[in-house]
Amino acid sequence: MYFSSELLKGRAALVTGGGTGICRGIALALADAGCDVAIASRKIEHLEPTAGEIRQRGVRAVAVAGDVRIPADVDGMVSRTVDAFGRLDVLVNGAAGNFVCLADVLSPNGFGTVVDIDLKGTFNVSRAAHLHLKKQGGTILNISATLQLLGTVGQSHAAAAKAGIDSLTRTLAVEWGPHRIRVNGLAPGPVEGTEGVARLTTPASRKLIEEQCPLGRMASIDEVATAAVFLCSDAASMITGVTLVLDGGLWLRSARALASD
Repeated sequence: MYFSSELLKGRAALVTGGGTGICRGIALALADAGCDVAIASRKIEHLEPTAGEIRQRGVRAVAVAGDVRIPADVDGMVSRTVDAFGRLDVLVNGAAGNFVCLADVLSPNGFGTVVDIDLKGTFNVSRAAHLHLKKQGGTILNISATLQLLGTVGQSHAAAAKAGIDSLTRTLAVEWGPHRIRVNGLAPGPVEGTEGVARLTTPASRKLIEEQCPLGRMASIDEVATAAVFLCSDAASMITGVTLVLDGGLWLRSARALASD
């Protein structure tokens, strides 16, 4: 624990995709810093165990089932959060989807589905949260990636979506800064122990990551979550419009960690 347990005391967060993986880690880290946390996902069974862990940290938790692609669901997520906590200070847009597929065999539906979840979902939730965030000021953190920083084979859909998120982060930072809303991004590379690494890499490519990464390893979920808490806290009060890459310098070496098959 790098931060005080009262760093975010009295504040309320909504984390989409918060039941599993990286966003589960972020939700728990926000709770460790004293923040009440609502988590959202399409399936409630992905949420309840994490909501219980949040409550064990002495803060309030809400689990909300909903699809970020559906505006009515999004409105429900935000409303449930505000009804439960009385406010909304932090939004983490982490809902995402991905798979490996070469562009020439990728269906329009497959491309569109990832863009709808990642990019349009980020916009949908941000737009719905804006009214509540501007009441007292707040912060939005968009979970990006490193796929779009270089050409990544089999990731045309996800890279396009994440590039759009990075651009949206900058635009919203400019538009909503006068409302005292900071908007930043966090771009993890391969993260140990996540479904993404399990599905998108092979033992050989994971070994390549260790060899190519300047810091010699993948990031952990805890390291990503620590960076997220920093960006969502007043310690980053003058930081907005930035997408922070967290991959140990791997992308600088042009390492392609995805399985070639």
